[in-house]
Amino acid sequence: MANPYSIGRDCRITVLWNGNRIDLRDVTSFSAAQETQALRASPLNGVPVEFNMPNGWRGTFQIARANAALDNLIASVEAAYWNAGTVGSGTIYQYVREPDGTTSTWEYTNVSMQLKTDPWQSDHMIHQNVVFFASTRTRIS
Repeated sequence: MANPYSIGRDCRITVLWNGNRIDLRDVTSFSAAQETQALRASPLNGVPVEFNMPNGWRGTFQIARANAALDNLIASVEAAYWNAGTVGSGTIYQYVREPDGTTSTWEYTNVSMQLKTDPWQSDHMIHQNVVFFASTRTRIS
């Protein structure tokens, strides 16, 4: 019998930066949360009303470090800034295998990232954590 729920192993991500795919082996976690900006009116003749305006997405993902792909990406982003004053952005694709067997594909656009690496210690696996911001999340399929 198929599992009727998403169980965490049903997700994979791909990062594109300046049109190049970044090889992310062993992604161990991914999360994203919508950010909103609350607009509020407090009419003198009625109850308060609040509207939540979409204001991007903030998320994180973690990898077990198996190569220098993320280090190289961040180094190239820094070099582009310091050498030419340009700040690039990327795209994250999230693929979710749904319990019914279909695949949902989500595209996060205009992504900026911040990298944090675990301390280097003897006999420990090194993880890299990325915090990202994306302007939009769009369902592609």
